[in-house]
Amino acid sequence: MRTSPPSSSPLRPTKKSLFFWAVKGNLKIQFLLLLIIVAMVFFRVLPLEMQKRIINESIYLGKFDSLLLYCGIYLLAVTATAGMKLATNYLQVVISERAMVAMRKELYGHIINLPLWFFRNTQPGMVVASLMTELNTAGVFAGMAIAVPISNILTLLAFAAYLLWLNPPLALATLAIYPVVAFLIPYLQKKANRLNKQRVDQSRLISNQIAESITGVTEINVHGAYGQEKRKFDRLVEALRRIRTRWSLLRFSIKTVNNYFSSLGPFVVFLFGGYLVMNGQLELGSLVAFLSAQEKLYDPWKELIEYYQVFQDASVRYYRTMQYFDLPAEHDEALTDKPTSELNGNLEVRNLTYTTTTGTTLLKGVSFSLRAGENLALIGFSGSGKSTLINCIAKMFDYSSGSILLDGREIKDVSKKEIIHHVGYISQQPFIFSGTLRENLLYAHQAKTETAPINDGAYQEPELDQLILSLQHVGMFVDVVHFGLNRFLSDEDSEMMSRIVRIRKQFRINYGHSLEKYIEFYHKDRYLLYAEIVENIIFGAPVKKSLPLSSLHKHPEFRRFLDERNLTEDLLSFGVKLVYKFLNLLANPDGLEEVNDALPLSPEQVEKYQSIVTHLGENVPNQLPADEQTLLLGLALQFAPSPYKIATIPPDLEAKILQARKKWPQWSKKIFPEAFNSFADTRYILGQSILNNILQGRMKTEHAHAQEEINQNIIRLLIEEDLLEAIAEIGMTYHLGSMGNSLSGGQKQKLAIARVLLKNPKIILMDEATSALDNKSQARIQNLIAHRWRGNKTVIAVVHRLDSIREFDKIGVMKAGKLMEFGTYDELIKQNGLLSELVFGK
Repeated sequence: MRTSPPSSSPLRPTKKSLFFWAVKGNLKIQFLLLLIIVAMVFFRVLPLEMQKRIINESIYLGKFDSLLLYCGIYLLAVTATAGMKLATNYLQVVISERAMVAMRKELYGHIINLPLWFFRNTQPGMVVASLMTELNTAGVFAGMAIAVPISNILTLLAFAAYLLWLNPPLALATLAIYPVVAFLIPYLQKKANRLNKQRVDQSRLISNQIAESITGVTEINVHGAYGQEKRKFDRLVEALRRIRTRWSLLRFSIKTVNNYFSSLGPFVVFLFGGYLVMNGQLELGSLVAFLSAQEKLYDPWKELIEYYQVFQDASVRYYRTMQYFDLPAEHDEALTDKPTSELNGNLEVRNLTYTTTTGTTLLKGVSFSLRAGENLALIGFSGSGKSTLINCIAKMFDYSSGSILLDGREIKDVSKKEIIHHVGYISQQPFIFSGTLRENLLYAHQAKTETAPINDGAYQEPELDQLILSLQHVGMFVDVVHFGLNRFLSDEDSEMMSRIVRIRKQFRINYGHSLEKYIEFYHKDRYLLYAEIVENIIFGAPVKKSLPLSSLHKHPEFRRFLDERNLTEDLLSFGVKLVYKFLNLLANPDGLEEVNDALPLSPEQVEKYQSIVTHLGENVPNQLPADEQTLLLGLALQFAPSPYKIATIPPDLEAKILQARKKWPQWSKKIFPEAFNSFADTRYILGQSILNNILQGRMKTEHAHAQEEINQNIIRLLIEEDLLEAIAEIGMTYHLGSMGNSLSGGQKQKLAIARVLLKNPKIILMDEATSALDNKSQARIQNLIAHRWRGNKTVIAVVHRLDSIREFDKIGVMKAGKLMEFGTYDELIKQNGLLSELVFGK
């Protein structure tokens, strides 16, 4: 279901006070807190009176019944106080967490609506630190903003009143200390605040430096600029150290002053109170109660001082953070329910000029017009202003002068919401978000729909056919099917499993003979040359992640199985043979290039294997230390003869492995119940991907032609079994990793184009959006522009390949920010101008 767009607030979050967040949405909890606090103050004073009465009326007069009564009341009071203190702490945490979430939500919503120029001058690390670190203290303060001062002020007043009731002169003498403290602490706190502001600013600089260095780590590595970057960082952290040292000294000074003057209270009570007791002017029980009250008076005072310090720290961090982001949002109207107008796609640019804030002019009097449905190719040298023009039309850059008219309307008067609805933008390096392929594909469509006028209140996701069609148009459908084929099914997918088994059978019948050159099909009586030794023994797949094949050799029960089949000694000997081969390769300078392809190990492990050779001497492998035997066993079990040409498996070892394979299923069921599945023609193998279940074999080659032929054959069978769409849907759940790192550059561009297609805008802007695509994929996109979109969508494409511009309706040639030539391809070629020079090099 789609929720209503958030209503725009008359006051942006950066203008809201720190106390606003303590109250927003928390009034009922705050009221409950006040009730608990009032009751808690009463129960905190009650034990003091009980102390006095226990000494004066029970112990002194020897009344045991009153002793029990007063002790009972005392116990009830301290128990109630403890319970209510726990309740107040919990409610403060609830308010704090609510406030922190509200702050982050509103500030994040505000930040992502800020103008693009702001982000060009702001490091991502600074934004992250502000949202996740700097607001923490403000959130904690919001929880205590009302409860702590009221609670402690009421407690202070109650204790002070009780002291005055016990003995006014003694009470006035002890309370006289606090005005001095109330003067000194704010004086020291002002100095601490100045340093705290410097600390926040310096921490921000360090966050920016870290983010910049990590982002540019490739450049640092290429140039070897490690020293330069370290010196920059060292200077910043040293400055922060000096600031934090002085700031911490002042904070400790505040605590020391407070503790010192609070410790003077008992001194006054002992001296003056003792004198009053000696002279019969004060009862002993009253003196004890007075001492307890005076001691307890320190607790609320201490909490008020801590509250004051937290308030000052939170204020500095909060207002410093809010001040940094205190800019008007650029496109608030994008969230309103105002309906969008229809757009045909007519575009006119008149005398357009764009000058940066530094005074550099990137566009100089650009003028042209396109009718709805026409397409334009923009070409020119790097830095000629092509991308800047695209960004101005997309309303991402606010041009300096001139006009851009959409259907006769000045684009500055067109709301961002209408741009969202009618304009699609594809960049050269599109950003792919973390999440699934489906979420990224729906990204633009969902954003468009969420800003649409609310009719039925429900978000209608496109049909699966629409998603598939958009992927097919850009040539990414086969990739998505491949993602789906590499996923794993669960126990609940029994119907699909049985259909996959049918496809496997048909795949072997139809294509088994022709694809033997590419695939080594599994056969229960045949040794698999493209599989590791451990896979040949298991002849199946682990179902439990806790028993991966790569570490099975470390499991004592598996070692026992090898011992019982007389395989351990042979595998250790074979492991030694592999080590010698590996070390000989390393010793031969001409063989170094073969090392990585020779064995499933790396040169970093050389020392370990050299140590094994040293320990061998006259010994046999099974006399080596246990850890070295395990290393050798793992090396042997990971060996596959066809990928790693360094050695062949001895015939007698191969025979033993095949004999062990026959015993493994029954043995593993007893020792590892339901942990392994054995390969079988009639059963789906959990723990294997859908693709491996269809192939039921190992690939012999990674050649693109082989992969393409196999994929085409599998797709045919999926269509026959009516499973193609289901596999594609599974493929759309593929997680793309951080910023789409699991996709290639070409796949990212295809996905970006597909999500704009799904959005179905009237105007499409492409900023070298096909630069990472191969020739076949580029031709597919060009066909979209020239045929499917012509007459239906207005397209402006920055093009880097001149052989693709012939079929565009219009060509624009830019140079140094000016549109030098504009017209059809044939017209511009006849002029024998810049286009002719670029195309023919004349």
